[in-house]
Amino acid sequence: MSNVVVARELARYYQVSRGAFREPATLKALDGASFTLDRGKTLAVVGESGCGKSTLARLVTMIETPTSGSLLIEGQEIAGASREVLKSLRAKVQIVFQNPYGSLNPRQKIGHMLEEPLLVNTRMSRAERSERAREMMANVGLRPEHYDRYPHMFSGGQRQRIAIARALMLSPTILVLDEPVSALDLSIQAQVLNLLADIQEKLNLAYLFISHDLSVVRHIANDVMVMYLGRVVEQGTREDIFANPQHPYTQALLSATPQPDPERQRQRIVLKGELPSPLSPPPGCTFNPRCPLAFERCRVERPELLASHRSLVACHAVNDPPAASRAA
Repeated sequence: MSNVVVARELARYYQVSRGAFREPATLKALDGASFTLDRGKTLAVVGESGCGKSTLARLVTMIETPTSGSLLIEGQEIAGASREVLKSLRAKVQIVFQNPYGSLNPRQKIGHMLEEPLLVNTRMSRAERSERAREMMANVGLRPEHYDRYPHMFSGGQRQRIAIARALMLSPTILVLDEPVSALDLSIQAQVLNLLADIQEKLNLAYLFISHDLSVVRHIANDVMVMYLGRVVEQGTREDIFANPQHPYTQALLSATPQPDPERQRQRIVLKGELPSPLSPPPGCTFNPRCPLAFERCRVERPELLASHRSLVACHAVNDPPAASRAA
């Protein structure tokens, strides 16, 4: 099984102005993420707003460059790559955004919109581009008469199908799905998720699935990466993360997920306090002000991502609890 994306200690920092007479602050939007993504598999990235999910998506799609770390896409290192290499790789990595209407040109007909990537990146004739666009429309469940219609004439679910079709026009190997169903009704969500699963099976695509909805993640992911304030706090297979979450933050996220079986309701874990500012994160473990298991070491030493059971967990209380906890 080939790795199409390999990230090692990937980081993205921003300099934020604090006024004319103060030094700029450093915002660590992403602070050391490592993962691999294989063809035909889905890696879900979950966490609260501000945890670094969308920053990671921008790095993988090469919209932005990493501040540090290594990012290989199909074996090519992004840092220092030539313009020609980046152009060829960008065709292999496409993104589907949360709001389909915001990502579609309201003045452009759907057919022309789908043909545009081919016009810019290939030497196909007009007839070939049209044939390819109509074929892709059929693949995502759109009818031939939709070719000459405008985005405002479609429902939200249909617009997302159009966005998926456009992302597939250049035959990518990687799709970055940034909250692709969160703006849709539940019944439409299921249809789009089933469509994505069918496309992945047919084309053997790799998905990087960005979401805050764990019930959706449970349906589509193979592996899960949980992030908090720019750091990965837990990483493992879908089965291990949902059946035996190790990190207190993961446990709190899962406790808020609705259960279809009323006899198996989890006890809700309510986190205290607010998400700290990424401009001034707490020392040690950034989760320690809200963590029910925090002890003194958590406040001064940042935990590393270590093996615990069958997952990777960044938590002192899990990997090396204090003696009193072990005795209890």
